Formats: sequence, structure tokens, C-alpha cells
Amino acid sequence: MSQASPAAPGGPVRVVLVDDHAMFRAGVRAELAASGTGVVEVVGEAADADAAIAVVRDLAPQVVLLDVHLPGGGGVEVMRRQPSPDTLYLALSVSDAAEDVIGTIRGGARGYVTKTITGPELVDAISRVAGGDAVFSPRLAGFVLDAFAGSIDVSAVDEDLDRLTEREREVMRLIARGYAYKEVAKELFISVKTVETHMSSVLRKLQLSSRHELTKWASDRRLL
Repeated sequence: MSQASPAAPGGPVRVVLVDDHAMFRAGVRAELAASGTGVVEVVGEAADADAAIAVVRDLAPQVVLLDVHLPGGGGVEVMRRQPSPDTLYLALSVSDAAEDVIGTIRGGARGYVTKTITGPELVDAISRVAGGDAVFSPRLAGFVLDAFAGSIDVSAVDEDLDRLTEREREVMRLIARGYAYKEVAKELFISVKTVETHMSSVLRKLQLSSRHELTKWASDRRLL
């Protein structure tokens, strides 16, 4: 990405941060303050979908930095409710899975970047979204192009994933990537028994019979 754009004549871009991790929000706020002086201004924060809807409705920011997975319905639910019709959304997520990228863009986001982005790059992405551009991390742009080209059957992926709860999706993705049950339990702060229960539910709902089949299913849909 290019260097941050200069501040708009009307003043800095007003931004709301939405992420369920307070330490991450504090880090982003600090990065934007250091890299985006006069370009962006953080005017509010929220940790879940309901709080985000209320904050965006009250403050009507120009851009919302939105995590994909949130308590209370996720980032797509915030966009679906349209608390501020003129507000634009830029997804900022740790997830680089195809279904998250495609689902979020279909939900109304103007861009999607991962949390490996640098402070100056994020300032630039916010400025570009505020100016009407669509912005993606380089690898993620391919998912969107493939979806429009028909290389990824978006409707089929959505239909299958809609059968799973958010926690089941998290377990599914980690197991498909080769994690052991104990590693999944540690990653998600749940018990091994709970992982086993979720895994059984995932296999049943997707009509699969083994971890090997699950890995192939996820790989075929570019979910890994």
C-alpha cells in the first residue's frame, strides 16, 4: 500500500473501532495516533455488535474499523442493521479465510485487511475507504475476484457454513488445519471434551465421516 494520504480539507476521517479485545483496540488507537495525525481521528469504540450499533448510530463516523467475529452477531450483523446509512466499513480481522472475506464484503464492507497491517498502511486504507475506494490486503483480493469469477461457489459455501455455529466454525477451521484436540482446546480456551462435542456436531452437519474428509472439504472451499 502507498503512504498515508493527506488529511481531507474537511478535517481528519472520523473513525470508530469495533473489536472485542480491549488491548487490541488500545493498540490500534495508539498506532493511528502515531501514524495518522491530522488524517484520522478515533471518536469511539465498541466491543460487541449491540454496542457497535449504538455507537455508530450516535456518532455517525465516516469509517468503522470492524472485526469480523464479535459477540452478539458479528460484523455482518452491524452492517445489516445500518445504524448510520452514510458510514463506510473496513474489516480489520485476524481471519484470512475465504468465507469470512467474501461474507463480509457481501455484507457491505468496502474493504478487508488483516491484523498484520502496519500503522501507516492502516491509515492509508482508512483514507482510501473514506474516499470511496475498495481496499484489500493483497492475498485477500484474490478471494473476491475468484468469487465474482465463479471459481468459488459462494452460495454453496454460505449454505454449508450457515449450518454451523460460530464456535463450530472456529473448531472446524483449526481441526482442518491439522490441530490436535488439545491444541484446539488451548487456542479457544475450552475443554478437550467440548472440542470433541463440537467436532462431532460439525461432521454430522456437514455429512462427513472423518478429519481427513473435513480437511479436503475445507481445502476445496479455500477455508484454510
